[in-house]
Amino acid sequence: MYEYIKGNLTEVTPTYAIVETGGIGYQVFISLTSYQKVQSQPQATLWTHFVVREDAQSLYGFSDREERALFRHLISVNGVGANTAMVMLSSYPTQELLQAIQTDNVNVLKSIKGIGAKTAQRILIDLKDKVGKIEGEGQIVASQNNTNKNEALSAMVMLGFNKKAAEKVIDKILKDNPAMEVEPIIKLALKSL
Repeated sequence: MYEYIKGNLTEVTPTYAIVETGGIGYQVFISLTSYQKVQSQPQATLWTHFVVREDAQSLYGFSDREERALFRHLISVNGVGANTAMVMLSSYPTQELLQAIQTDNVNVLKSIKGIGAKTAQRILIDLKDKVGKIEGEGQIVASQNNTNKNEALSAMVMLGFNKKAAEKVIDKILKDNPAMEVEPIIKLALKSL
């Protein structure tokens, strides 16, 4: 619903920030990682995720899109709520969590408060293929447009192309242009295969 919020930081704590924009102060829950990045700034842009529950409406903010993408992946796992995801993002930087998931490092996940062995295994099983690939110098790319990749891959398979070959081409296309939409991905993949 809300993509980002940009404004003056009137208050910043390790768990939330008050962002004033348009004469309104918004309470935005943040991770410790985001706190460290914005704490000394007078203004900030926080990428947001809006959660509506029966008893509350909460706005979560992140200093970058990658952290928000990982948050969204984490809350998609059965048994991991927004608060647990924020604890995870506060415990480790985004890149370290992505690496732990990609390398099946269950011990890193179990070391986080509130994450037991079963939940850690569920996170690894559910997210390993969703969080992207390890690229080059240990850099891990969160697959923010994972949906676009999956849709493009499904289309290529339905068109009769080999799944592994199509996935390799789509990964290469998205590496060069991660924000590309589904239709251009498919067009480029068709030219490459």
